[in-house]
Amino acid sequence: MIENFDAKLKEYAHLLVEIGANVQPGQIVRLSSPVECAPLARMCAAACYDCGAREVVLNWYDDFMAREKYLKADEAVFSEFPAHKKAESEWLLEKGAVSLSIIGSDPEMLKGVDPRRIQTWQRVSGEGTRAYFDAMTASRFQWSLGAHPVPSWAKKVFPDLPEDEAMDALWDAIFSVCRITGDGQAVARWHEHIETVAMRCEVLNAYNFKSLHYTNSLGTDLTVQLPENHVWEGGSEASAAGIEFVANIPTEEIFTAPKWDAVDGRVYAALPLALDGNLVKDFYLDFKGGRIVDVHAAEGIEFLRHSIDLDEGSNYLGEVALVPYDSPIRNKGILFYETLFDENASCHLAFGSSYPTCVKGGADMSEEQQKAAGLNQSINHVDFMVGTADLSIVGITHDGQQVPIFIDGNFAF
Repeated sequence: MIENFDAKLKEYAHLLVEIGANVQPGQIVRLSSPVECAPLARMCAAACYDCGAREVVLNWYDDFMAREKYLKADEAVFSEFPAHKKAESEWLLEKGAVSLSIIGSDPEMLKGVDPRRIQTWQRVSGEGTRAYFDAMTASRFQWSLGAHPVPSWAKKVFPDLPEDEAMDALWDAIFSVCRITGDGQAVARWHEHIETVAMRCEVLNAYNFKSLHYTNSLGTDLTVQLPENHVWEGGSEASAAGIEFVANIPTEEIFTAPKWDAVDGRVYAALPLALDGNLVKDFYLDFKGGRIVDVHAAEGIEFLRHSIDLDEGSNYLGEVALVPYDSPIRNKGILFYETLFDENASCHLAFGSSYPTCVKGGADMSEEQQKAAGLNQSINHVDFMVGTADLSIVGITHDGQQVPIFIDGNFAF
């Protein structure tokens, strides 16, 4: 049993609401959560109202029902996006509603499901909520993600422990990497953390690199060109209304967008990828002129290929992110099998959409202008981890200067 569990859970809920979503008086909050994670969801809802939220709109979902649907529902269901769901996303967008999502699922929830069903539904639902998704990635409203263990996930992370002990171990890991101690001071600790990340962003932005060159002993040899007016971001960001929020709790990354048509070479994944309820292991991607031209995986390659083929933009990178190997999450020595955590234990890349805010003025550009500025567009965004203990990243400036950014997996400055 975790010491002071109730106090830590309450502290975590307030962190998600006050630092993550940063709910303001009068705002509507869309709170999404698995039914198994109701205790944390209820605490978050209460914290939202304590912050003055006008209303908390709950969106419950259930892994069991999702799996049953994928396995047994009529084929036509996956090609039809319900009108009421589209109307809901349009209403939330019109109201500028805050989005707070709690995640907690079995990493292999959809193992055995026909990947074509998953891909078909992702395309249909992605198009049905495209306007909402685009507004989110442009930070037009506050949004944030947190997590709550479930037994199947905990047993995947700690297979040698009994279920109750595995749940305690995963809770303890989540509290630790989120800087939760039970003393009620997590919000203050996060303000300090955000300031530290902001200082590194300033250094990177001052260099205005033309490209990045990645190498390591796995065989990674990748050159990523950056848009001319790219912006490095990390820690917190601001909504269109100027409200600061933290999209991921936890977060250790500093990220920007690559130039979508200027990525060349090979990159090896450093960790397995939990993708659509399945695991992809030991994979690499080859790029030419920005496009993924070849893919190899020891396990789960069909799910990786289906994700890459989701739409045209999924064939190109949308994000490059820097995370030191010597980071709180990596130092736990745990593979979480959940991107929210694993991406913050490793430098990572993402195929699919770019964040418009990663180019100066990008949030106010049309899609055509964003693409001309170097930003990729897609209904997809899949992070995969590439950081290793020997990862080297060299930044090349516009005048040809080579600046070490990462040496042996960690920041050189």
